[in-house]
Amino acid sequence: MEHITLLIGIVIVTALVFDFTNGFHDTANAMATTISTGALRPKTAVAMSAVLNLVGAFLSVEVAKTISGGIIDEAAGIRPEVIFAGLVGAIVWNLLTWLAGLPSSSSHALFGGLIGATLVSVGTHGVHGDAVVMKVLIPAVAAPIVAGLAAMAATRLTYRLTRNRDEADTAKGYRAGQIASAALVSLAHGTNDAQKTMGVITLALITGGVVAPHADPPLWVIASAGVAIALGTYLGGWRIIRTMGKGITDIQPPQGFAAQTGAAATILASSHLGFALSTTQVCSGSVMGSGLGRKGGVVRWSTAGRMVAAWGLTLPAAGAVAAGAAFLAGQGDWGVAAVAVLGLGICGAIWAASRRKPIDHTNVNEGPAAEPVGVVTAALRTVSPPPAGQQAPAADAPADAAPADAPEAAGIPAQASGADTSTTPRAKAATVTR
Repeated sequence: MEHITLLIGIVIVTALVFDFTNGFHDTANAMATTISTGALRPKTAVAMSAVLNLVGAFLSVEVAKTISGGIIDEAAGIRPEVIFAGLVGAIVWNLLTWLAGLPSSSSHALFGGLIGATLVSVGTHGVHGDAVVMKVLIPAVAAPIVAGLAAMAATRLTYRLTRNRDEADTAKGYRAGQIASAALVSLAHGTNDAQKTMGVITLALITGGVVAPHADPPLWVIASAGVAIALGTYLGGWRIIRTMGKGITDIQPPQGFAAQTGAAATILASSHLGFALSTTQVCSGSVMGSGLGRKGGVVRWSTAGRMVAAWGLTLPAAGAVAAGAAFLAGQGDWGVAAVAVLGLGICGAIWAASRRKPIDHTNVNEGPAAEPVGVVTAALRTVSPPPAGQQAPAADAPADAAPADAPEAAGIPAQASGADTSTTPRAKAATVTR
């Protein structure tokens, strides 16, 4: 076996950088609902998720095998610079969607990057098309639907079981359940997403002749991938946490518990089967299902539509960036250096843009800006009105918006509504003036 060359070392470092971005990009999957309902403080939540991501990385290597020898043909002449280009495409797309606050799939960004770079470098015979269809595309379509239906059914069941109980008392129990289910999602995320980076590093080692074909990831690869994703998780992708926790639907503790439990079960099952599932799509589908499962609850379909559009663009967009990077890297050492410089420049520009409107643990629970009620939401409200005595919030209004029955919210001037407006000093002064 050969020693690790400088190029393979660069690929390994780039893979760990991708793993780091995967961590903060996907923190929302486990902790968004827990943070939005107040079950855990934001910093406590991401710290717990980071530790469990690290633990989960050591539990299985099935997904890593899918990456290292399932999707890309390691014997088709794949070179380390091809893997490097694929990783650059995945990192750039991850950061772009993070800047937009969209919970897109880091997994599909990685797949798209590897596939795009391979197609440019060695052609179609370097990609196992049947594996892409069976282990990537079909799960990508089925997973959010299955998770959403499971979360919707679980949400309706939880509300039915507690319909005669005091809401404040049950909320305490569900918040405790959310902590446990969030821990399970974090553990599942480690078993699935950390392994993808393990698979990429192992693929690079195989192409460089460092380890034998079809080998399991070495222990140092498992440990380094687990640490990288844990550090990224602790950093916290606050922009995406806000979207998942507040932007899709207004989540109550029973919904959060149901969504996280359904997502964890789906992810763990996929890891056992070796499916390189998108945990982002699973958790997003669960959140949408929980919004539909609560009577009177709504889903902000404008946000959901942007999110689904990002899902559809992830594979081709990351693939296109990686294809360009692979073409440039194939020109020689100067091409690899150029790809590295361009990648660093783009990432730096994205980070600088994010500083214009920073989001962190102090403002992550602020609601989204108000948006008009859409046709789908209006139709769902007609079919499933809110419980008696409750007024549904505006479909796309922030969680802390004024109540809908307030005179101003209804578009009625305070004086016309008959409300007493003389209770404040300013109002009293205006009355005296008149």
